[in-house]
Amino acid sequence: MMRTFDYSSLEQKQWGTDILNLVARIHECKGRQDLFIRQKPVELERLVEIAKIQSTEASNKIEGIVTTGTRMKQLFEEKTTPRNRDEDEILGYRDVLNTIHENHDFIPIRPSYILQLHKDLLTKAGVSYAGHFKNVQNLISETRADGTMVTRFTPVEPFCTPDAVENLCCAYEQAISGERIDALILIPSFIIDFLCIHPFNDGNGRMSRLLTLLLLYKSGYEVGKYISIERQIELTKDRYYETLELSDEDWHEGKNDPTPFIRYMLQVILACYTEFEKRVGIMDDSGSRSLAYDIVKNYVNSKIGKITAIDVAANCPKLAKSSVLREIKRLTEEGILIKQGGGRNTYYIRSDSK
Repeated sequence: MMRTFDYSSLEQKQWGTDILNLVARIHECKGRQDLFIRQKPVELERLVEIAKIQSTEASNKIEGIVTTGTRMKQLFEEKTTPRNRDEDEILGYRDVLNTIHENHDFIPIRPSYILQLHKDLLTKAGVSYAGHFKNVQNLISETRADGTMVTRFTPVEPFCTPDAVENLCCAYEQAISGERIDALILIPSFIIDFLCIHPFNDGNGRMSRLLTLLLLYKSGYEVGKYISIERQIELTKDRYYETLELSDEDWHEGKNDPTPFIRYMLQVILACYTEFEKRVGIMDDSGSRSLAYDIVKNYVNSKIGKITAIDVAANCPKLAKSSVLREIKRLTEEGILIKQGGGRNTYYIRSDSK
């Protein structure tokens, strides 16, 4: 009997405090994300280029597909052509990464689109199975310390794979459009199921990481564009595999618990957001005071009509109330804001609105 997919059980699940805290902290980061992106567009373009190279290098490295740092940079800048199968596959990953970066809103979670991304990933390598579901059974194996090979997990059989992927995509779309399960919980659950199906002869791990980015971007979590999520996974590779193994136990019977992998992925995403905010802060040479000033000034410049301190504090959640008040005072002294009223009825207007 084929495994069915239904994410409604995630709705009823009692999540631990650690998971709920991670979700809440990532939500806060997402709230600040757009402000940072508007604040430093030129510098962030540099982060995008660095992250693309790191993501491509790390995701392939997890699978043992490598080249030198110099070659990687040259391949990205199209100053050289690939000279072996590894470099062909590295370029394929770069191409799919670019597609996802630029078109995520137009890539639905459907088997035909997943097949197209797989085709783009492996076509340069010249393999016949690029863009096709597996035609032979693949086993997830591990080599023990004594050198013996053991099968750790048996994925879905080839003849069941097209239906399994179709059902998986439908279950995900239904759950995400219902908006009753947080995307941050749903996305790792989908990835676990995708890896347990293991739908391709080759490229399953890389496809799972590309799909992770795609699903995060579609839900508004864009940190992976600026800080490489794949690199964070590669740096914690042992935990990545360990949590996958814990989360696929009893998968065929529909009794697996995705919590270990969900927790791991939330930690990865939060680590990337923390690094992102640190990098954006470093980009501002005059330190945190100037960063606070820029955040408040950017918000003020985007606001029409009356502006109150409460309003600014609510829309600049990164800043303490004292920082908000200090920067409003500074903007008033500089003549960017004009103070109106007094006491509890104090508000400000932009000087350019007079």
